[in-house]
Amino acid sequence: MARKPGAVTTKRVEPDTVPAPATRRTPTLETVARLAGVSRATVSRVVNGDTRVAERLRVAVDEAIQVLGFVPNAAARSLATRRTGSVALIMREPADFGVTDAYLSRMVVALSHALIDVDLQLVVLMAAGGETDARVAAYARSHVDGVFLISVHDSDELPSQLAEWGVPLVIGGRTSQRLPGATSVDVDNVAGARLAAHRLLERGRHRLGLITGPVDTCSSNDREAGFRRELQAAGVPLDHVAHGDWTAASGERAMRGLLDEAPDLDGVFAASDLMAMGALHAAAQAGRRVPEDLAVIGFDDIDMAAHTAPPLTTVRQPSTPQARRMVEILVDKIAGRVTPASEVLDVELVGRDSA
Repeated sequence: MARKPGAVTTKRVEPDTVPAPATRRTPTLETVARLAGVSRATVSRVVNGDTRVAERLRVAVDEAIQVLGFVPNAAARSLATRRTGSVALIMREPADFGVTDAYLSRMVVALSHALIDVDLQLVVLMAAGGETDARVAAYARSHVDGVFLISVHDSDELPSQLAEWGVPLVIGGRTSQRLPGATSVDVDNVAGARLAAHRLLERGRHRLGLITGPVDTCSSNDREAGFRRELQAAGVPLDHVAHGDWTAASGERAMRGLLDEAPDLDGVFAASDLMAMGALHAAAQAGRRVPEDLAVIGFDDIDMAAHTAPPLTTVRQPSTPQARRMVEILVDKIAGRVTPASEVLDVELVGRDSA
């Protein structure tokens, strides 16, 4: 029977019917096309995931790929799709802090696991500001499909630069900047700090101190605002505030200063678990028993919080759900889908022995 003009003939390819090649050459798009009985362009469309290819043609190409052991060239595929198959996590902290901070490390792991399901690779970049920003920005613009930003400070110029360039951008946390096209996925820092204040008050503590994080970060400012708000509602003053930088050493220094300033202090909220751990150490050195003399509460619920002496009462951040949601939104941005400007996830108080 004569074949109609323009018709494409396809056939099922059986592995044992294909003659072995005389030499072991790397299969190409052309060899796949010849075996499948289709054009090179059709093979290219199938390899690049074009859904407009007819099912019978896709099946023929897939079978030929399996028979020949064809592996698409990643560089060529990137040129065709304008996708790299990778995304960047940029941490706005010095490398030594980013590596040792338990919360940031947990976010790296959580994002990595969440990206497995969407077949994207994670590139981690440390950029604490200064001369590195320009290099990091240029790399992100040309080598990845999208960017996660965490630990953003108010003075950062990198987020606005990436947003202006149209780089798909998701921020872990909140930023004071207006970033068109970016999405922030934050936790409810205000509510979490209110939970901490309420816990101290219900334990009968009324001579309270606060150890904040860096004053140029929204998370620290929101936690301070929430703590103050709960105390104000209860008619309890907050006269003793010290500043840290998220590290245990800064928490220890801050706690020493608070105890020197107010020896009768009976409760402290530290805006991170590491600072709370430093506060516990300073309290022990000062001969203050926790929680008998001094109650201490942290924020994060990192793994070490359950193993301090005594175990630390803290506010738990949902880092794994936060990472999953950040990945979902970034994938949508890369695909050109509409995404929200911001989302806020709930937190919870984890009661242990320190308060």
